Amino acid sequence: MLIFKKISKTDITLFSRQMATMIAAGMPLIHAFDVVGKGTVNSHLKELIVTIKYDIEASYTFAEALHKHPIYFNPLFCSLIDAGEKSGSLAVMLDKVATYQEKLDTVRKKIARIIAYPLTILLMALLITVGLLFFVIPQFAALFNAFGAKLPLLTRSVIFLSNFFQEHGCFFLVMFLLILISIVYARNTFVTFSHHIDGFLLKLPVLGIFLTKSTIARFSRTLAITFSAGLPLIEALHAAGNVTGNRVYQLASSRIQDAVSYGQSMHLAMENCGVFPAFVIQMIAIGEESGTLELMLNKIADYYEDEINNTIESLNILLEPFIMAILGMVIGTLLLAVYVPIFKLGSIM
Repeated sequence: MLIFKKISKTDITLFSRQMATMIAAGMPLIHAFDVVGKGTVNSHLKELIVTIKYDIEASYTFAEALHKHPIYFNPLFCSLIDAGEKSGSLAVMLDKVATYQEKLDTVRKKIARIIAYPLTILLMALLITVGLLFFVIPQFAALFNAFGAKLPLLTRSVIFLSNFFQEHGCFFLVMFLLILISIVYARNTFVTFSHHIDGFLLKLPVLGIFLTKSTIARFSRTLAITFSAGLPLIEALHAAGNVTGNRVYQLASSRIQDAVSYGQSMHLAMENCGVFPAFVIQMIAIGEESGTLELMLNKIADYYEDEINNTIESLNILLEPFIMAILGMVIGTLLLAVYVPIFKLGSIM
């Protein structure tokens, strides 16, 4: 198995799309691997393609060969390819998988961008503030002490903060990192704790909206492709729950699986979970009654992906001036605390 190779999700998506095109054109599977491998620029991906090809030549199925490389092909990917092989629609399934991955990656990148921008600005503000408190403020404090000037409350407060962080800053930094590591570890280890953390994130004012919409979009999109591949509904629900990456929706998916296995309709099971909006439940009910569940699931995913796009466009307009205002207030307050006494000293002299 190849380990720690530089192969991105985009590379895997492109590989799936190219294989779908070759097979749809009537090219034998082994020959398709040769053609796609020769046209691949990424040497690591080329090595992976050759390895998969050799396994297939050694009598492994395509899905079995992919299953040997879980770093790049998760169980859902392998299950879909297996379903495509068994149904004789491998090219169609590869194309669907590529489209599915592209849509998920697009949403993921948009969420990452909208989160990364304010975090970057806040990090810059934090670094500037730390630089001022550790290096600039102490020099001015020494100057003010030399003159014996009476300092305003704001300046005294900033100097106090500067002294405090110089004496205890390392301790608080270590404590912050330990708490952060502990939270991450606990989330990945303890189901109850991770459920509370994920539930808390879903309730946050702005981030929670994005997480909820993106989670429902991923759940619906995954359920649609697994359902279309002919996977049993219980297995499809299990795969969709795992893809969400959110413990709240994973637990909801597990409850839906149990309810459906006892004969309850999916839309009623989803309604009883209490985490899906009425719109989603109504669409699922229509899909079940009309036999168009796959279509309704894709419509749900499309709707929430469009909602994410619209929200991002609105936030981009509102967020930048808001963040810049906060940044200006923080830096401006520190500078004001330094320069007001200087102006007073200048007027006295």
